[in-house]
Amino acid sequence: MLILIFLLRVVVFGLGFFIVGATFLSALRTFVLPRSATDIFSRTVFIWMRYLVEIRMRGLSTFRQRDRAMELYAPLSLLALLVVWLVCIQLGYMCMIWAVDGALWYDAFKISGSSLLTLGFSVVDNFPSTLLVFSEAIIGLVLIALLIAYLPTIYSAFERRESAVTMLEVRAGSPPSAVEMIIRYSRLKRLDQLGEIWTAWEVWFVDIEESHTSLAALSFLRSPQPHRSWVTAAGAVLDAASLVLSSVDIPRDSQADLCIRAGYLSLRYICELFRIPYHPNPDATDPISISRSEFEVALDQMVAAGVPVLQDREQAWKDYRGWRVNYDTVLLALAELTMAPTAPWSSDRLLKNAPPVVLRWRKGAKPVETHEWLPPSDL
Repeated sequence: MLILIFLLRVVVFGLGFFIVGATFLSALRTFVLPRSATDIFSRTVFIWMRYLVEIRMRGLSTFRQRDRAMELYAPLSLLALLVVWLVCIQLGYMCMIWAVDGALWYDAFKISGSSLLTLGFSVVDNFPSTLLVFSEAIIGLVLIALLIAYLPTIYSAFERRESAVTMLEVRAGSPPSAVEMIIRYSRLKRLDQLGEIWTAWEVWFVDIEESHTSLAALSFLRSPQPHRSWVTAAGAVLDAASLVLSSVDIPRDSQADLCIRAGYLSLRYICELFRIPYHPNPDATDPISISRSEFEVALDQMVAAGVPVLQDREQAWKDYRGWRVNYDTVLLALAELTMAPTAPWSSDRLLKNAPPVVLRWRKGAKPVETHEWLPPSDL
């Protein structure tokens, strides 16, 4: 009988040690590890919090109402994640204290909670239990300190992201449109200065790749204004660069090529974090979500606004498809995943053959095949 009790205590101690170790590693992956890493704690908490938000949004009819519900998703998920970590740490140490001290489960629970929250109302009188109590107090303080240090980092990255998104509204309108952006630059006689946009947004894409893969919650932090989104802004810039390279009759700027490559690589790496599959080497003839008729309408609008457009539209369409195919899938997937506001050629349509992680949140939504284009306002 004593042997069975001893074995039971060994098993319970091992279970508690495993829970504490897994929880601490989860915190390290989330707060400290400077790279993308899959974590079951973070993933589970964010999924269940998203379910709660989706339940809250069932009775909401307008996008503004749904946006207000979604704005709490990332902050509440981070707080819930901290609570889950603390609870797991307490349960894990409760198991180890019970196995070492021989106390009742309730007493072990009180000792563990007192140590984790550094309340000090429960004490132990043997060295193994004291060692466990001290280590639990240290881990509890470390977790809270990591969260406190994590928040300035995440909001600093958020501000860098949103400053560029806000500036784009001046150039590409609201919602951001690649066509409107090109027309505005043409009206200002600055088509030859588009290179400054490509350079700035190449840096922006590199920045969000680094920040949004190591700080996953950033992807769900919504812009201060409901009509803005980092996903639709990225789509507008990528489409503008693709249209300029394929269809606008100006000297070729290789910086646009670099901007597009930086853009689709960053979106792909973010999609990998959320387990969204994509074709790593698509063919230029693969189907895209933009139809030929939509492309022709865009060119007609640019011609009507005085933009110099290449005469060979067949080749222009082929070239545009060759660029768009690199980011079409990941752009639409992220737009759905983050519930981005409607914008032309990105969030105004649904991804065909969407992966489960995207379909999970698609509740009776219907794809929008076209987007009503509004002419740019006078500058």
